[in-house]
Formats: sequence, C-alpha cells, structure tokens
Amino acid sequence: MQILVRITKIAWKFRARLILAYLSFLGAVGVSLLIPQLFGEAIDLLVAIDGDGIVRESTSNRTLTYFALGILGASLLRGFLDFARTYCTDSLSQKVSYDIRNSFYDKLQHLSFAYHDTVHTGDLMSKATADVEAIRRFVNMGLVRALEVVVRVIALLLILSFMNWELTLISLAFVPFIVIRSSMVMGRLRAMWALVQMRMGEAVTILQENLVGIHVVKAFASEEYEKKKFARKAHELREEYYKSERLQGTNSAWMTLFFTSGMGLILWYGGWEVIRGDLTVGGLTKFILYLSQLTFPIRMSSFIINSFSRAITSGGRIFEVLDAESPVMQKSDAAVLERAEGRVEFEDVSFSYSERIPALRHLNISAKPDQITAILGAPGSGKSTIVNLLPRFYDVTEGCITIDGKDIRDFTLESLRHNVGIVQQDVFLFSANIHDNIAYGVKGATREDVIRAAKVAQLHDHIDSLPDGYDTWVGERGATLSGGQRQRLSIARSILTDPPVLILDDSTSSVDVQTERMIHQAMVNVMKNRTTFVIAHRLSTVRQADLIVVLKDGQIAEQGTHDELLAVNGIYQNIYELQLQPQEELLLDAAITPDSGTPRLASDLGDD
Repeated sequence: MQILVRITKIAWKFRARLILAYLSFLGAVGVSLLIPQLFGEAIDLLVAIDGDGIVRESTSNRTLTYFALGILGASLLRGFLDFARTYCTDSLSQKVSYDIRNSFYDKLQHLSFAYHDTVHTGDLMSKATADVEAIRRFVNMGLVRALEVVVRVIALLLILSFMNWELTLISLAFVPFIVIRSSMVMGRLRAMWALVQMRMGEAVTILQENLVGIHVVKAFASEEYEKKKFARKAHELREEYYKSERLQGTNSAWMTLFFTSGMGLILWYGGWEVIRGDLTVGGLTKFILYLSQLTFPIRMSSFIINSFSRAITSGGRIFEVLDAESPVMQKSDAAVLERAEGRVEFEDVSFSYSERIPALRHLNISAKPDQITAILGAPGSGKSTIVNLLPRFYDVTEGCITIDGKDIRDFTLESLRHNVGIVQQDVFLFSANIHDNIAYGVKGATREDVIRAAKVAQLHDHIDSLPDGYDTWVGERGATLSGGQRQRLSIARSILTDPPVLILDDSTSSVDVQTERMIHQAMVNVMKNRTTFVIAHRLSTVRQADLIVVLKDGQIAEQGTHDELLAVNGIYQNIYELQLQPQEELLLDAAITPDSGTPRLASDLGDD
C-alpha cells in the first residue's frame, strides 16, 4: 500500500489534470444516471397497463420528442465528459511515467560503480521500460478508474435501494462472492507479476549481453547455443504471462457470470411484480438499466485489480533503485575544487570490493606535478583499483587520498572529476560523430579546440582523410574505428578537458609501436605541469616514468626509478626480463630494415 501512496504523491504533482479527471468522471457518472430515469419516465408515459392487463397508449408524440431530445442531449454531454476524463487521465499517466523515468535515469547516473557492479544491465532496462509502463497503466486505470468504479457502484446501489429494496437485495446476493474472489485474485496476481517482471529482466539481460558480445558469439560459432538459451528464458516468460492472463481472464468470466445470473433473477422477480401491479413497466425498465450500468464496474474490476497488482510489484522494483544509497556519497557542504596544482597523496590507503577480499592494503604513494608515476603488477594486483579510487568511483575503506593536501571526499564529485582525466583501456564511444565524441563532457568546445586535441593524440590526419571529416559518424560503440583509433580518440577527449591530474590506464595497448611513439612524443608537452599516472607494460612508458610502483597482492612490493629497481634485483627485475626486455629487443630489431638499411619502424603497416 505504501508503494501506491508514493505513486499517488507523484501524480499529485500534476494535480490540475488529476482534479479535472475526477470532476470529469463525476459529471459523466451524474449524466449517465440521468439517462435511465428519462427512459423509465418515458415508458411510463407511453405505456400503461390497466386492471385487465391490457396495454394502452397514454401520451403524445410531442412528449416523446421531448424525451428523445433529452436523452440525446444527455448522451452528447456524457460523451464530452468521457472525452475530457480520457484526455486528462492519459496525459496525467504520461507525465507521471515521464517523471519517474527521468528520476530513474538520473538516479542511475549518480550511483557509483559499486552499485552497478551488483546489478544486471538488462534488469535495469526492464525496470526503465516495462515497470514504468505498469505504473503508467495504474495511474490511468487504477488511480482514476478505480475511484470512478467505487462512486458509480455506491450511487447505483443507493438509487436501486430507493427504487425497490427487494430487487436490490436479490442483485446483491452475489456481491460477497465477488469481493472474496477479487481479494484472492489480487494477492495471486501480485505474486505472478513479480515473477513476470523478474523473468522479463532476465530475458533482457540475455539479449543485452548477446548484442554487446555478438563478435564473441560469432567467433566461437555459438549462435545456436545463444538461441536456445534465449528461447528457454522466453519460454519461462511466456508461461508466467500465460498464467497471469489466464487468471485475469477467468476472474473476468466469473464476474460476468455473477452479474448475468443476478440480471436473470431480477428479470424473473421484477416481471412478477409488474404482473401483480406492484411495479410499473417503466420502473422495471429503469431498474434494469441502472443494474446494467453495473456491468462496467464489474467488468472493469478485473482490469483494475490487475493494474493494482502490477503497480505494487513494478513500483517496488522502481523504488528499490530510487531509494538505493550510493556507496560514494557527496557531502552536503562539499567544496568546489578549482583547478588543482596536482599534488596527489595516497596515505595508508586500503580498499576492498567485499569484506573478505582486500584489493589494496596500506598504500602510500606520493605524486607531484610534472611527474609521471608508472604502476606495474600482475593481473589482480590492484592497478585498476587505484585508477578507480582517485576520481572516487569507489571510496577508500581505510586511509585517505588527498589532492593539494585536502581529502578528495571534501570536494564535489563533479569538480573532482573535472580535475582528474582518465584514458581508459576499455574505450567506449557514443553513437555520434567524431567531433561530439571528442568534445564529450566539455561544454562549449569549439571545432578548433577539438582539432587541437586530435592533433596531440595523432588522430587529426586520419580524421581529415575521411569524407565527412569530424562529422563522420562513428557507429555504435565506435564500430567504424579501429582499436588504435578509438584509443587515440579517447586520449583526445581527455586532453580536451585539460585536467591537472591525468590517468592513462594502459591507453596505448591497442596501438602499434610507431603510433605509440608518436603519441608519447606529442604528449610530452601535455604532461608538463600535470600529475600523470600510467598503467602500462610497454618499455617506452615505463622507462620514462619518474616513479615506478610495483604492486603485488594489493601491496607495494617495490618503488623507485627504472635504474633503482633494476639494481634491487627483485620483482621489477623479473618483469623486465620476462616482459619488458623482449619489447626492447623488438624495438631494436625494428629500428633497421634489412633491405634498405635506413631507420624504419617495423609497425608502419597499421594501427592494429
């Protein structure tokens, strides 16, 4: 019930439409109740039964015309009021769904990585679509129509009671059965729709993963396997839908049976009263017409019950996200970090993704402006975790990280992340043109600014060779660009933000040796007066670093310059011999080509 109250509060924000919807249906109900009265009076004036049971005509054509015009006018007015109610409820439901969908999307934007790590993307997509639609249907069907049903039933029962209490009691004989069955069905439908929404989220998750990983699916010829996996989940979804729709249809049929049975009893008993002279023909007609108006609320009750059940289930799923607390919270009095100098300190920093598995333990790293800090280590040693902690994608478990001597938790998230630029290993590009992808996150970036950043990233010449230049559409996830081109575009994007702290997360892993060398040469000036963190394995990046930090099992095993660490003859020495020294030999072999004897980089063949 609390969920329905929250939905109603959201609808109340658009109270003008809600009030107009209520007024419209109240007017429509009032006019609809007038029509049977006109019919009954007309029949009583037109037809009378004398003591011998003979029907005789008792009124003129003029009277008939008046009643006909009255019924026509009432019908037109009722149609107009029904249109007003439909317009108000539909527009209201759309505004509520718009508000909830935007709030949902806004919440997802502000939840940290720690939250997104624990949920399936497909389930979130299902909540943003199917669950929001269920809430919209509740506002349209349940919030307004439910009250209309209640008002109409109460008004009809009062009128019927004043007309003939005996017939009213007969018509109410089936009400207890209707109430009991409706209560049972609502509870069962709520449980069923919870399963339907869960199966829907699972199906969308499978679909989303398949579309994102379509290259892997085709590379391993797993199309049939994926088809069967999705078919199984779609079958489960179909069965759950079928069960809920079958219950709803059965309930609707029972409601109709109860009403029809009651109508038959009324016709039988009312006919006897007319014959005995205790009830006029017009009175019986009015009673049956009023009773027939109960058809609408009885048939609508099954749909209303369904909308309530779905709204409770879907609303719970939506509000679960809206009420979620991000593990990374911004202080209410957080300060705005203006352009920082770039002195970064990791002071006794520890972090764990889960309580039992620590990712980092007691790290102490000091980085200054115009300093390049390289971070090495085996997979799982904590390199990428450091990248995620500095812009506060996650919060440290112990210790603190400072910029210019101040804890990063004291700054607003937006200003902090404007001061920390990241070139990630896994590059994501939006379905937009090249200019918009480079300028992403920088308001008011001009074409000249974008071109300047692209030149630094050694991407301008390639873009300039394209038919549409910077207006070239890159396609979904940058599918029209090579891996090296995507990473250089990501580098240009970060350069454009001009951050004082720059993080390169293995950002040249997908470029060839020549391109990597050109990028590093071009970025020498860019790195000046910046604090640069580099996670890389290539020799050129590591050797030029001012500080090399070697991680092992989340701890600093060694740190120092290239020469200092080689002299220690420890873990870095092993990494150098196993990984870096072969790269150095490859560079030496590639420096001279055998046919011409002129210096040439062996990777001039392309990016990938």
